[in-house]
Amino acid sequence: MIKKILKKDISIYIFFVLLSSTIYILIYNLFHYSPILGYDADAHYSYVDFIARYLPREFKLPTNIDTYEFFSPPMAYLFPASVQVICRNLIESDNLLLSCQPIYGKLSQIFQSILYVITIYINLLSLKKIKNEKILFNTSYLILISLAAVNYRTISMIRGEPYLLFFMSLYIYILIKLEKENYAYRTRMIFFTGLVIAGIALSRQWGFLLFIPIIILTIKDVVKKRRIIVFKFWLKSSLIGFLLSGWFYFNLYFKYGTFTPFNLNSSKFSLNNQKLNFFIPSLNDITNLFTNPIRPFLNNQFTTILYADLWGDYWGYFTFTSKYLNIGRDQSEIGSYLARVNIVSVFTTSLIIFMSYLAYKRYKKFDIIQFIQLAIIVSFIGYLIFTIIYPTTSGDTIKSSYIIQLFNLVIFLASVYFHDLKRENMIVYNTLLIFLLIIYVHNFNSYLSHFPLYFYP
Repeated sequence: MIKKILKKDISIYIFFVLLSSTIYILIYNLFHYSPILGYDADAHYSYVDFIARYLPREFKLPTNIDTYEFFSPPMAYLFPASVQVICRNLIESDNLLLSCQPIYGKLSQIFQSILYVITIYINLLSLKKIKNEKILFNTSYLILISLAAVNYRTISMIRGEPYLLFFMSLYIYILIKLEKENYAYRTRMIFFTGLVIAGIALSRQWGFLLFIPIIILTIKDVVKKRRIIVFKFWLKSSLIGFLLSGWFYFNLYFKYGTFTPFNLNSSKFSLNNQKLNFFIPSLNDITNLFTNPIRPFLNNQFTTILYADLWGDYWGYFTFTSKYLNIGRDQSEIGSYLARVNIVSVFTTSLIIFMSYLAYKRYKKFDIIQFIQLAIIVSFIGYLIFTIIYPTTSGDTIKSSYIIQLFNLVIFLASVYFHDLKRENMIVYNTLLIFLLIIYVHNFNSYLSHFPLYFYP
């Protein structure tokens, strides 16, 4: 009986369950979470308020005196700043900027939730194009992306990462389209790609790590004639992207003497900047990862904090914060639950890594697969270097949201092989799908904010 069920294609039903569940999570978090509770929220809100103060007559960027997020590109702040401008012209208040914060915060959360759904849709289109499928529904991708708690948390905050994920999805789609059409492109594709490049650059600096693989692949191309075509395309597109986004980075350079300033003092790159425990988790770190994975128990340990923050909520911004410890969930209670989340997510992590490897091994001749593999490596190394150059005792710079592109790229690559399994061995595919669905149900509370309904500090 069970074997008979496993031989049938049940994935379409699971797809719509996951889609409905994702929409429910996004709506639930709209009512139970305010972006003002997010990472460095006060600095992000100060950024928005500064831009809005001069709009619509002038577009002016804040300095390090106005906000400690001064180094962040402006893409994430344009929508809330526009709402702020409209709001202050519609309401009466002694402090218009402060009174409009809850409004633009909530509308930004709604906008970014919609952007996230569009991002998933574009990635589904990309996977459809890779596989030359007739239907869009790809449960393999949707189940894996739905398991990443970091996505739900990040899109609920006013940050650049939701925009980076959106433009990255377009970037991947463009790469697939160009490869499928052997770079037989029209001029408008150059301009569109230039816009996407600018969008990435103006979302987060981490987006520059997505450009390095393109440079490497263009140089590596052994077909001389095609190399010239590829080189010309990316040169023209990059020039457009530079013209549209370069102004921001030159502005930083002229003000602070570097294209990539930060709000912490940098150290010269040296592995000695961090203790050995930063690189290699101790037995105590591993124990805490699976017993009490909330701050500060992992104590500036790179891999365990990223893991706990990817599948759970290590820093507690969805469950508690240092300012509102008595408002969200009790730390000991949520710590016990998140420990179980981390335990069952060992299976998820192992499966994703293994399937990513198999996908690369099977499809490594394709440019898009080489790009994703290189982007994963470059993103990881780039972020690791950042945490070494900017060391902290608490590990405050180690947040999965900061390098969210890395996890989404790995999941995208893994889903390429996972979808193949559906065709090759339906029983194994359905078995894995059911296991992942059980884990999804178990981890469901980690996708939800634990603050009270309509809570606003």
